[in-house]
Amino acid sequence: MQPLRHLTRVSARPSIHEIARSILCPSSRCYSTRRPAATLPASQASSSLSRALSTSPASMHKPPYRDRGPVSEESTQTDFSNLDVLGGTPVPSTAIDACLWDGFHLNNGVKITNGAGVLLVNGEVFSWKPWNANRAEGEENKRLANDKGLWEVGDESWGVLGMVWPKPDLLIVGLGPNMMPLSPATRKAINSLGIQVEIQDTRNAAAQYNLLATERGLGSVAAALVPLGWRDGVGVVSGKATAAKR
Repeated sequence: MQPLRHLTRVSARPSIHEIARSILCPSSRCYSTRRPAATLPASQASSSLSRALSTSPASMHKPPYRDRGPVSEESTQTDFSNLDVLGGTPVPSTAIDACLWDGFHLNNGVKITNGAGVLLVNGEVFSWKPWNANRAEGEENKRLANDKGLWEVGDESWGVLGMVWPKPDLLIVGLGPNMMPLSPATRKAINSLGIQVEIQDTRNAAAQYNLLATERGLGSVAAALVPLGWRDGVGVVSGKATAAKR
């Protein structure tokens, strides 16, 4: 007769909570003797998962109606038009309404034409031709780019900014129809007046000026814009002439 073997009781692995309780109360045995839960065969598990994540047309069809019911009459509805914080702010008098090939139209009715740019400072409008500051006496210059391809004008172009007080915090420069880097000399001349400078093409510069002048006021933002018809080495050309060349 074979001797009886001592049967050991197989218990499940204790959980984290049970281990924590055993540490906090070591005098009592907190381990569980539950049997591990039975697991389904792989075939049954995959079939049940496919039923739960069914993508049949019956479960994904669109609702037949788009009507969301009657309009709510609650007084607590959100009026999104009231969220426009600049909706009641008056348009600045020097806001730019139109950028032309040979000038600009402003909100106050002023029209800059004949191929001149515009300088807007503290609500004042100045006709601006920065290319004249790059020419020697008796010579005609029609270039705003230096030999390195950088946008550069003489310090005389910023004479108005040196005279006004208080000075604007930011100067937005519209370089014409295209973008190019600003020369270090021109940036240094503007920064020496205590004014930050940003460069863009003329259309985007005009839009940014209108927005910032509305938000901050005309005294904080200035703009210096070159007409859209400017062609380096040629000067300001009309839209018809440009279309004919194309």
